[in-house]
Amino acid sequence: MSKGFVTGGDKIPKHIAIIMDGNGRWAKKHLMPRSLGHKYGMERMIGLMEHAFDLGVDYITVYALSTENLKRPKEELEGLFDLFRKYFKQYFGRVCEKGVRLRAIGDISLLPDDVQQVLREAEAETAQYQGKGINVAVCYGARDEIVHAVNRAIERGEKVTEESFSRLLYTAEVPDPDLIIRTGKEVRLSNFLLYQAAYAELYFSDKMFPEFSDKDLEGAIEEYSRRTRRFGKTDEQL
Repeated sequence: MSKGFVTGGDKIPKHIAIIMDGNGRWAKKHLMPRSLGHKYGMERMIGLMEHAFDLGVDYITVYALSTENLKRPKEELEGLFDLFRKYFKQYFGRVCEKGVRLRAIGDISLLPDDVQQVLREAEAETAQYQGKGINVAVCYGARDEIVHAVNRAIERGEKVTEESFSRLLYTAEVPDPDLIIRTGKEVRLSNFLLYQAAYAELYFSDKMFPEFSDKDLEGAIEEYSRRTRRFGKTDEQL
């Protein structure tokens, strides 16, 4: 933890979402296969999660695999699936054993059966935990999520409100993100949490994800703490 960094209080975002971009480009830059870049990215993700929870964050959502990513070369996808097979329980178990609940959000049915099982087992093993949580967005697309929620409402014959519609999303039991961080120089949301991001603060970093350090996370939170979140109100009303 950086000297002078203050934890806790209302200046720490309750929920941080992270678009972990740049693993493959980082690997290419270092003359490594893209699959190794994803492995380093997973290790960095776990380190950031541990640090974020230590700082007082309650929920973390990570964009692990988008629906668009499924169009990538078969070899790269198999490398990603192997990471889930070999390391998921080891890495996430390290974080979840501290009382953190894990949820997989997205169309998990698109994954190989054994990878689905890994995720479902992790969900079941942490289901009793409350108050802190990790959402792993896998085979996730925000437009697909919204369409899925609309169809659920139609099937139930419901006329929805904002509140009831939120309960139909994959993130139903989790507050909307306060801060969304994207690494890798790109400046867009890329179909990530589009409904939930309505009032999120956005933070973009030029660093590739494996390079995004604990100190960089603190810098993003410090930037967040300097912003005024009005939610449509004037300064005088806050």
